[in-house]
Amino acid sequence: MSLVGEWRALQAGLPNGWVQASLQLEVRDPEALARVAALLGPAAPYRSAPTILRFDTARNGTAQGPDAITRLLRRVDDARVAATLGVLGSERAAARSEREVASLVESWDAALGALPRDWSDLFAEVRLLSSDYLERAAVLCVQTNPRRVGNEAAFRFRSARRAGYGVAPEMARRCFERCDAEAIRGSVQVLRALSDTQLVATQGPVWILDGRTI
Repeated sequence: MSLVGEWRALQAGLPNGWVQASLQLEVRDPEALARVAALLGPAAPYRSAPTILRFDTARNGTAQGPDAITRLLRRVDDARVAATLGVLGSERAAARSEREVASLVESWDAALGALPRDWSDLFAEVRLLSSDYLERAAVLCVQTNPRRVGNEAAFRFRSARRAGYGVAPEMARRCFERCDAEAIRGSVQVLRALSDTQLVATQGPVWILDGRTI
């Protein structure tokens, strides 16, 4: 079997989600080792024994990728150098942090659950895991009248439980359901809240944040 064929077979045996693998190439003719090392130059091979070269491959950009390794091994095949390829070990991607909220709906429900039962008005922030979500999330949450937070991947909105200025909590939850349906991830935090407010010739309470009325 060619080295390219060996590499394809070895790749098939690597664990799902692998990101890095250490390879070993054993060259039968010691005098051909320097030539093979030159052919594999971009992979930065190093000699670990008189007839053995070791090098890495990675999917995350830290080393030559699998396709690049295939091209380099094809050079060795074309040079008709007898050698055997093996995998010394591999690594998977680190598990993603569980800081992510499972869904915006769950985060919203948890935020409301921490408030007093008689809450009437609140000011909340939706912090997204990626700025790529911002534009679409703003569309899906248009009923909340979202306000951008500078250049951050976040927006803020007001909610009113009974009457006054702000989206109804039920409507806000529906907006977050739409985001969840499109795998838009993040978390919701209540920044300020008031309980049992009474509207007197006004649409609701006024907060001053960073010198601005909200």
